[in-house]
Amino acid sequence: MRLRAYRREDADIICRWIRDEEELYKWSADRFNKFPLTGADIEENYAPQLAAGRFFPMTAEDDEGRTIGHFIIRYPKEDDDSSVRFGFVILDPEIRGRGRGREMLRLGIEHVREHLSAKRIDLGAFDNNESAKRCYASVGFREYNRRGCELPVGTWVCVDMEMYI
Repeated sequence: MRLRAYRREDADIICRWIRDEEELYKWSADRFNKFPLTGADIEENYAPQLAAGRFFPMTAEDDEGRTIGHFIIRYPKEDDDSSVRFGFVILDPEIRGRGRGREMLRLGIEHVREHLSAKRIDLGAFDNNESAKRCYASVGFREYNRRGCELPVGTWVCVDMEMYI
């Protein structure tokens, strides 16, 4: 597996991985609120963040060059480079449960170490997304906060997790 910068054509592939409304909200929280999601929706969301220069969408490819995963890295605070947040973490449903998410996250952590100045990475997973929480814990993320999130599908508990690198 390798990571590369996100490209426009990745957006349509990512949308195909989001098979129902529950998956949409587990993936994006309240950032889109629209199912089915389109590649144009992702592009519209990413464009202003990319322009700000503190947002780095990444795509994972397998050894044959097939797009198999995606996540973003962003600096959550405009004036603080010490911490980044991973988000929009998703894998092709055909390969979930085989350790590929763990591999993608390890590559993302290494990318932060090598290319960004952050010493802390955090992310969130909903409490009803056990597989995501297990995956994040397996690469070293630890829970530091729980909070309620109001979503169009109900109130879910978000588990914030962090690691220091």
